[in-house]
Amino acid sequence: MNARGFDLAQLRTFIAVTEAGSVSAGAERVFLSQSSVSEQLKKLEERVGQPLFVRSKQGMTATPAGAKLLDHARRIVALCDAAFDDMLGRTLDGEVRIAITDYYRPHDVAEIIRRFANQHPRLRLHVTVLPSAVIDNSADDNAYDIGLSLRLMEEGRGTHKSTSIRREKLVWVGATQTLRERPALTPPWPLVLLPATCQLQRRVVRLLDEARMPYLISHSASGVAGLQLALKAGLGISCLNESSIGEGLMPCPTSFGLPALPAAEFHLLPGRPGESAHVTNARAALAELLV
Repeated sequence: MNARGFDLAQLRTFIAVTEAGSVSAGAERVFLSQSSVSEQLKKLEERVGQPLFVRSKQGMTATPAGAKLLDHARRIVALCDAAFDDMLGRTLDGEVRIAITDYYRPHDVAEIIRRFANQHPRLRLHVTVLPSAVIDNSADDNAYDIGLSLRLMEEGRGTHKSTSIRREKLVWVGATQTLRERPALTPPWPLVLLPATCQLQRRVVRLLDEARMPYLISHSASGVAGLQLALKAGLGISCLNESSIGEGLMPCPTSFGLPALPAAEFHLLPGRPGESAHVTNARAALAELLV
């Protein structure tokens, strides 16, 4: 008789591929070759006796069975990790204040925090979503314990030694409906921007100035959520990191001739001297979910 149950390594790989949307991206998350990941997924599908993914040129999405297993897999892996930490005396207990840039995976961040809370039920979390400039500028003010901000690849790293945990492309975007109806949009470019304190938005303006491309500021938003709403309403174009694009937005056609954009990195800011051990451990545990 075959043993019942799941292979934990296969479940971890399954979670990574489902969240990343492809075998190649999932393989990077679990530090395995694509062939190893494919083999694990094949064995897992054989184990449950039904397909877990719909595969297409655009990537991989979960079938109804895959979506059901994903919920179970996350709980199983979280419980296993919590049990292991508990046996080693690394159970997190205490209060942690987390500040996350509003550019970071806005469609996924709530689920990531939920999983983090489930993995560490004794940890009391206070999460705030803030502009990166605010997070960076208050790094020494004890306003939060763990900070995650966005940096441009070509910009200086500042005075704080941080850890890069995720890199994304920056893309010129606009409303899907507007760009499909008016594919020949021409200058002056109507821009939707954030305040000048946002380094990404400053870079947008600088690139257009350097290229001598005329533009006008059609709308100013106070945060990324407002920026997304204004873009979806067709008020102009702007640039966003890939994970912030979402439904109702699409990349601007290359025929627009807009300047090339630098890549962006999400950085986990370092701990302060003398911080509590549970904060240090919480930062390391959270970093594993943020990649």
